[in-house]
Amino acid sequence: MTDVDATRSTLSTLLARDELVLAPGCYDALSAALVQHVGFECAYLSGASIAYTRLGRPDIGLTSLAEVADTLAAIRERVAIALIVDADTGFGNAINVQRTVRLLESRGASAIQLEDQQSPKRCGHLAGKSVIGGGEMCGKIRAACDARASAGTLIVARTDAVAVEGLEAALERAEAYREAGADVLFVEALPDHESIRRTVERFRGRVPLLANMVEGGRTPMVDARALAGLGYAIAIYPGSLVRIQTAAALACLEALQRDGSTLAVRERMLDFGQLNALLGTQAILDLGKRYED
Repeated sequence: MTDVDATRSTLSTLLARDELVLAPGCYDALSAALVQHVGFECAYLSGASIAYTRLGRPDIGLTSLAEVADTLAAIRERVAIALIVDADTGFGNAINVQRTVRLLESRGASAIQLEDQQSPKRCGHLAGKSVIGGGEMCGKIRAACDARASAGTLIVARTDAVAVEGLEAALERAEAYREAGADVLFVEALPDHESIRRTVERFRGRVPLLANMVEGGRTPMVDARALAGLGYAIAIYPGSLVRIQTAAALACLEALQRDGSTLAVRERMLDFGQLNALLGTQAILDLGKRYED
């Protein structure tokens, strides 16, 4: 698919294939379009990456529901692939969660991720996190399930309790979240291969599991084939694009400041024509001609 069509991909459809779903992170319509262009069928709208790119700030709970919803709407206008949307804590209590779910579903979310951190939350791979009670989180999950218009809009329940309460407590929370109605479980910031193994053993075959691959984060990087072999259903790479694009942008700016030219990095860019070809500029201009007098 290269343009939005009448049938949007859903995460439940992809999971039914019983193959690992790879979901690169995106943060705007261009990054999502690149994910679709390369052939991925799912993208992950990263709250962290929205904070990085829209606010120029770290992932410490500064992003609002309106900013996430507006970003999602722009992305959904451009792409037809499945979209997992990071909704942080749901932006409040269970009633706020219901508004969050209704709004994000209406803007085109295929799945909505909620986490059990206290607000204001912070990146799952930063130290100093705190979590709400498991019962409160279960209430949020039930509220989310009740609010969605379609059972095909999946609810992803994330627990950040590993760093706060330990692995066993986090697994017990995940179990409770599954019973509350979560469609997918996400145990965040697993620190080693043993904790990954124990998590998979607990839930494999019972509920889809999501793995979070963060370059330089707390969880070991595991390639897609190995994650599939372990039993994961989804692997997200939430910050990969923003990290590599930030590095490339710095290199370009440093070259311009140093040399007074971008020639040193010219071969690492798309030129004007290549970028317009990727964006489908000519096809849009040709379409416009059909409506001229």
